[in-house]
Amino acid sequence: MKKRFIKGLLITIVLLVVIVTFIFYTIMQPISNEREVVVFEVNSGDSVSGVAKRLQEEGFIRSAYYMRFVASNDELTAIKAGKYALDKSWDVKEILETINDASKAIPDQVRVTLVEGFWAKDIARKMAENTNVSAEELLELWNDEEFVNEMIDRYEFLDESIINPDTRVYLEGYLFPETYDFYSDTTARAITLRLLDQTQRVFERNKALFDQSELSVREIFILASIVQYEASSQQDMGLVAGVFYNRLDRNMLLQSSVTVCYSLYEFESWLDCERQTNIDSLYNTYRYAGLPPGPILNPSEMAIIATLNPTESDYLYFMADVYGDGTVYYAETLAEHEANVDKYLRGR
Repeated sequence: MKKRFIKGLLITIVLLVVIVTFIFYTIMQPISNEREVVVFEVNSGDSVSGVAKRLQEEGFIRSAYYMRFVASNDELTAIKAGKYALDKSWDVKEILETINDASKAIPDQVRVTLVEGFWAKDIARKMAENTNVSAEELLELWNDEEFVNEMIDRYEFLDESIINPDTRVYLEGYLFPETYDFYSDTTARAITLRLLDQTQRVFERNKALFDQSELSVREIFILASIVQYEASSQQDMGLVAGVFYNRLDRNMLLQSSVTVCYSLYEFESWLDCERQTNIDSLYNTYRYAGLPPGPILNPSEMAIIATLNPTESDYLYFMADVYGDGTVYYAETLAEHEANVDKYLRGR
């Protein structure tokens, strides 16, 4: 009887050992054999116990208790706040080693959309709203002659002509409108290089057209900025660009009200631009012949292409039905243009 009891006890102990060993072995294993990277955030003030519990609940580990044991045993309790890309195929120790190393945290990123037609000051404001860099810091850098000269050496589409005391912002026109991902903790220089890098890509894509143009690269960007402001569709951009080329060929004033907007720089409504065409500014193409001293905004690739490849016509005038559906009407003569203005603007 006694031998039978001892034998049964030994069997029970062996079974318990096997079961415990199996359970322990199981909880040591990664949650998955397949690679699956998921972002997990450790908040400031989180304890190892709290993080282990969340990791178990969110399917990163099998046992919060086992994680606490490993953390204590391997001196991995100094977890750091931050976002981490954790792989569900990692074991507990790999996860702990990662969240104990602040250098492995994912830098905070923000997605910022810079709309085509933004002025440099709009871009600076937008970046200041989403990063630690102020608008003033960006605008100061974009007008810093030493920095701009460095950029001239770096980028093919820039040259010494952009350093012009008559311009408002040296880099206006070259800060490419696009959707970007930035680190929220960044620098004015890093932001600027990202924007100029994108402009370089656009320039390289259209290099053949730039080489064929009779205008300089600087002049293309200036004219494209006006085209961008005056037209919205690809078709109208081509036609509007063609009108401006025709006027330049005939030594006519461009007479673009959008350049008056930039001359004013601060205005309440579009009517201010239409009414103040006598403002004494080199950007005012009602008073000064040729192109203004610099771009009046940051144009899209579509506007740049339209300027490089304008639609040929005999049109010398155009106007948009701003009170209707926005249709742009073109005219070859001043009389035809005045008739369009009377019909679509003055008659409203």
